[in-house]
Amino acid sequence: MSWVAQELGMWSWGMHAGRRRLIRLVEDLSAQPLASLPVASGGWAETKAAYRLLDNDRAGLAEVLEVHTRRTGERMQGHPVCYASKIRPNWISPASRVCRVGRLSYAAQAGLYLHPTLVATPAGLALE
Repeated sequence: MSWVAQELGMWSWGMHAGRRRLIRLVEDLSAQPLASLPVASGGWAETKAAYRLLDNDRAGLAEVLEVHTRRTGERMQGHPVCYASKIRPNWISPASRVCRVGRLSYAAQAGLYLHPTLVATPAGLALE
């Protein structure tokens, strides 16, 4: 079982096919984190399935974050000290250098607001 399947196996959105599709999508994107969705997906059918999943309001993708947060908490158990560090909270680039990322505070500023956090032990074991 892949790490993605272990991490997201608790996601309980309706159909089993939806869970398989999500796991496949995360595996594809984690294997090629800098690739576009079509490139990472590896084919038109896979890309279309990924877009359908991401566009499905009933998919409960907010629950995916909840599952990941819960699993991170479980990994933290048994470690007396854990560090949580934000990693570059916002990515901002001139609009001319970014392809459709989104407008931020004004038209010439494009990027996305992120608040990623890395959780690790003092020995450097990443828990999230």
